[in-house]
Amino acid sequence: MNSSMQQGVQPRREGQSRLQQAGHWMQRHGSTIRAIQWVVVAVYAFLIIVPAVLPLPDGSAHLWNNLTLAAQFVFWGIWWPFVLLSMVMLGRVWCGVLCPEGALTEFASRFGRGRAIPHWMRWGGWPFVAFGLTTIYGQMVSVYQYPKAVLLVLGGSTVAAIIIGLLYGREKRVWCKYLCPVNGVFSLLARLAPFHYKVSEDAWRRSYKQGEHGHRVIPINCAPLVPLRNMKGAADCHMCGRCSGHRDAIALTWRSPAEEVVKLGDKAANPWDTALILYGLLGIAIGAFHWTVSTWFVDLKQFFAGWLIDHNILWPLDTNAPWFLFTHYPEQNDVFSWLDGTMVIGYILATALVYGTTLLALIAMGARMLGKMNATRVHHLTLALIPIAGVGVFLGLSATTVSLLRAEHVPLWWVADLRLALLAIANVWSAWLAWRVTGRYASTTVPRLLSMLWLIAALAVVDSAWYLMFWGFSR
Repeated sequence: MNSSMQQGVQPRREGQSRLQQAGHWMQRHGSTIRAIQWVVVAVYAFLIIVPAVLPLPDGSAHLWNNLTLAAQFVFWGIWWPFVLLSMVMLGRVWCGVLCPEGALTEFASRFGRGRAIPHWMRWGGWPFVAFGLTTIYGQMVSVYQYPKAVLLVLGGSTVAAIIIGLLYGREKRVWCKYLCPVNGVFSLLARLAPFHYKVSEDAWRRSYKQGEHGHRVIPINCAPLVPLRNMKGAADCHMCGRCSGHRDAIALTWRSPAEEVVKLGDKAANPWDTALILYGLLGIAIGAFHWTVSTWFVDLKQFFAGWLIDHNILWPLDTNAPWFLFTHYPEQNDVFSWLDGTMVIGYILATALVYGTTLLALIAMGARMLGKMNATRVHHLTLALIPIAGVGVFLGLSATTVSLLRAEHVPLWWVADLRLALLAIANVWSAWLAWRVTGRYASTTVPRLLSMLWLIAALAVVDSAWYLMFWGFSR
């Protein structure tokens, strides 16, 4: 019996698309992918550990001669913005091929205790909660600016991933599946990817019949715990290629970027996805990006500081909080008082509450135009905002890129036009998805148009946040 039949791996045949061949190449060269992962782990460890033990850069430091600034630019100027972009363009290839936390947690689970996944870890709210807590805490300690904060936040997440790997699962990515702070975000963005590993139910059934005649099929170790036979989209798949050709039923295939949101959204959508989109990406994340440029934040802080002084309550103005709780770098003239830190948390949460609730109300009204109020319809329509939510986070993170380049006197005349172009594309994409989703619930044009009026209003609310950040507060 030849090895490809034993393993259920489809050999290279005439008629296969280049995309299918690419998927099968990944399956055959798994060891190469694992080697790449360890190179990324080494680079990642170097960039989060070494700058943390070096002195902070002074005014004469530049990106090309200071490791701390270079690491800051790599992480927040290039790495994270373009990881997000890769989710939309390539699916979760970052997770399956490059992510250091994924590689480390899977490696640790190979030698760990192999315990069953506890019930508490399977709670569906962890992607939203983990994203929210990590984002807020990152702002408390100024993770975009200081290497010790990077080591604390990213390094702490990596250590937690290793511990989870040592405790639960066997050669699995339990951390990635349930607790990774960006798993939910990546899952949402990957639904827009133009290709995925498609499972053919007919081919899978045929493979069982072949099995009855002695064709042995070796099981696939799907590290992110995706039920392969029932895999319908790209949301949970890490695109590692291990299952490509399995049972001659799985192949990397092109698809419409609207397919997973429009056709599968009613079954996949849930309240936690809605919370992550509206109160997470379009709430907490906006607040985290806003407060550093917000004149409202400054005015409120001055008001509360004056009130405290007038009432002789002075301890909130003290600056004795440790650096791992609130930003504390006196040598950089960057120190949070207890009032500053509390204001940061309060501003982010208030922003999330205002934007998230406003958007939820508008989408609910849009859903109501399509018929009797239905929670599934609300959650499905919310998925149409994934493009504008993803572009917003990309723009917010890339603001760090722009700041670092501006400090190096790089010409940036094109940035405003690029931001407007990206926002325009995201608005059109979200509106197109919303129109397609409304077609699933109404067969006539009038209710769909009425629903779209509310969805367009929701897009305008989101746009207002980015107008304030990039243009409004600077005037």
